Amino acid sequence: MTMPPKSEELQWQPVQGSTNDDAVDYFDARQVGLAIRQIRQPVHLLRSPADGRMGLAVGGQLNVGAPTAGAFSVAGTFPSLYPEWLGDRSFAEAHGVRFPYVAGAMANGIASAEMVVAMAKASMLAFYGAGGLSLDEVTRGLSAIQQQLSPEHRWGANLIHSPHEPELEAVVTDLFLERGVTRISASAFMKLTPNVVRFACRGLRRSGDRIVRERHVFAKVSRPEVASLFMNPPPAAMLSALVDAGKLTAEEAALAAEIPLAEDITAEADSGGHTDNRPLTALLPTLIALRDRIAQQRNYRRPLRIGAAGGLGTPSAVAAAFALGADYVLTGSVNQATVESGLSNEAKALLGQADFTDVIMAPSPDMFEMGVKVQVLKRGTLFASRAALLLETYRKYEGLEQIPAALTARLESEIFAQPLSAVWRQTADFFRERSPAEVDKAEKDAKHRMALVFRWYLGKSSRWAISGDSQRKLDYQIWCGPAMGAFNRWTEGSFLEAPGQRNVVQIALNLLEGAAVISRAQQLRCHGLQVPESIFHFRPRRLG
Repeated sequence: MTMPPKSEELQWQPVQGSTNDDAVDYFDARQVGLAIRQIRQPVHLLRSPADGRMGLAVGGQLNVGAPTAGAFSVAGTFPSLYPEWLGDRSFAEAHGVRFPYVAGAMANGIASAEMVVAMAKASMLAFYGAGGLSLDEVTRGLSAIQQQLSPEHRWGANLIHSPHEPELEAVVTDLFLERGVTRISASAFMKLTPNVVRFACRGLRRSGDRIVRERHVFAKVSRPEVASLFMNPPPAAMLSALVDAGKLTAEEAALAAEIPLAEDITAEADSGGHTDNRPLTALLPTLIALRDRIAQQRNYRRPLRIGAAGGLGTPSAVAAAFALGADYVLTGSVNQATVESGLSNEAKALLGQADFTDVIMAPSPDMFEMGVKVQVLKRGTLFASRAALLLETYRKYEGLEQIPAALTARLESEIFAQPLSAVWRQTADFFRERSPAEVDKAEKDAKHRMALVFRWYLGKSSRWAISGDSQRKLDYQIWCGPAMGAFNRWTEGSFLEAPGQRNVVQIALNLLEGAAVISRAQQLRCHGLQVPESIFHFRPRRLG
């Protein structure tokens, strides 16, 4: 906001002879709301000389000097505000995009190639949901993206931590490097692995006094100790081992020791899928403070950005994230209901009926034995309760053979719809192709064999939601956070309420536009303007 010189009084009045809206009474609540929505125009905060009321003006003319007839005194002028400017400007510069907005990498291809392409063409960043897919499926997805986009478009893919299948994590990393993927969303990492380090450091070079990155890591974290791993340079021992293995050059390792492993850290709050259910208002400031401390200690010369994710389903939530200091925002749950999403229409319909309380924590498919949980849709499915029964059974018994006959019959009829022995045969065939060591271990360890059988259901349930298997509708595993319900309430009665109109780009543009309007309204309210309450309820409209 700009203020007039103290020795002079700044006045505003309509342009003489004008027939446009400059002459509108901006002290009326409805007109104040209209003025606030014109975020791309400078707005003047006025004070009436008659009664001291505050109002707004867009356009008109400013005069410095003694008061004149019909003029209003100006308390301040607020410059234009664009959605592009809500985050840290370095985000757009570093990634070659227009908006500080990311569509997150929902696994199993739910964040589809179509979604990535749509976002990239709108100059926004999206990550392909490679997690949980086979190498062939990931390859096809990357090919589909690269065939439709030019090298100037920016996009990325998901690298999910796979503690039970480290070889899969390695070959997916190899594939990303071979196919020229320049950005990854590193998710579910609780410790660093050589794979994420070698991806981030491959291609590092010096240009003058600058270190140039060819590849970027977006680290999704919900704990400060994990965030610290990505904010610091990679461990020296890991870099040395990668050099010895021929995975990095000595120069790349030396440069990696001077910069953070990742320059984009996403604070993952109460989100769908893997989550610690942390409130964003506690998590984001904590990570920002940690970032500032590490950046000062390390004397970093370039920005280290902290993004916000989890619970972002309305413009108000997005505005709040930026107000907390987020450099960018990342959405997930709300994108699952879009036309570009890899979910089936049946699953999208369930999401469209969800309220923000219709979510629950359930055992994770990929970290079942560790007791890790994911947040899923509760309404319309029995997945969470059935998965909880499997985890309880796993913890209580040492193998399938020890499960009481009555419970075995229940599991076979209600959950698996076939004998457990048949499930094991299918599971063994699957792992013989994907990871033979798992079968070898299971044949020696009865409890591990039970875990693999139970993970069959957990893995299949998300696939059923993607394929739209009508026989398994009650078993759909749909990763979902409370943002989905808030989004449904926000879009009720608008064009975005209809499933066929939920376009990922329109959702992004409306969330950002609304966040900018709400940010402008809050600025003005802080300076004494009586802001109409309706301005904080931005209605979706067709944008772009």
